[in-house]
Amino acid sequence: MNDTLNRIRTAFAEAGVTGWLHACDIDSGAEIDAGGDHPVVTASVHKLCLLVALHQRAAAGGLDLTEQVECPLTDRAPGGTGLAAMLDPVRMSLRDLAYSMMAVSDNAAADLLLDRVGIDAVNRSTADLGLSRTRALHSFGGLLATLREDTGPGGSQVLTDPHVIGRLRALDPARSNRSTPREMTRLLGAVWRDEACTAEHGAAIRRVLGLQVWPHRMASGFPFDDVHVAGKTGSLPTLRNEVGVIEYPDGGRYAVAVFTRSAATAAVLPAADAVIGTTARIAVDAIRAAGVTRTA
Repeated sequence: MNDTLNRIRTAFAEAGVTGWLHACDIDSGAEIDAGGDHPVVTASVHKLCLLVALHQRAAAGGLDLTEQVECPLTDRAPGGTGLAAMLDPVRMSLRDLAYSMMAVSDNAAADLLLDRVGIDAVNRSTADLGLSRTRALHSFGGLLATLREDTGPGGSQVLTDPHVIGRLRALDPARSNRSTPREMTRLLGAVWRDEACTAEHGAAIRRVLGLQVWPHRMASGFPFDDVHVAGKTGSLPTLRNEVGVIEYPDGGRYAVAVFTRSAATAAVLPAADAVIGTTARIAVDAIRAAGVTRTA
């Protein structure tokens, strides 16, 4: 165990990040804990919490996921993907908005869903699942608005200044959407065991998580055709996160949450992205080596 933790810490250090990780076997509970209870900013990882709350409400009959929603050009949450990048009004179902929210981290789609579900319902959902340290304070557009307010007239150009980075509310777990790595793996475990929702809705959540398009973080650690990675990334200046489930052909399923903060302020840091996959692989390999051999 100590060797595994040392390898994880060394990988984080060599990538120039501070990192916190929790990984567990969804079925046996065996775990690797490298700062799993540290408070972290979730960023877009919190879209997973919204997705669960959405499906819980649908399962209770509170909404129809096939309902069509108008997505006007005005008041769309900013972002470089999904609805925010589109030039015309759009009409989509709630479930297709959920797909865009998870597959390409669409902030505008997320806030349309949040308008229907409500931030209080998202927080009740996580609280009911025993995630006492997981809480949403802002919509996704609201979170980005705090960035604009805190950077001031210099705009995004000043986000390379460590003094500006240090005053951003969005990067402070006490003032931003937050959780811990352990609570995120607990949420993933509940989804995979059909404890968060009915089996039908749990399957829908798992399907959408498996459609995320980004291969450069957690999935990069598992480059095998027969290993399936389903997850959700989250990013803010200096922050790179991902939570996900790795499923092996022998039936092994492992929930992993990795949250990092880089010392460098550059927007593009490939090593900081890749270390999420590297450390996830180290943790999963250690759990599998210590566990009971499975047969397909």
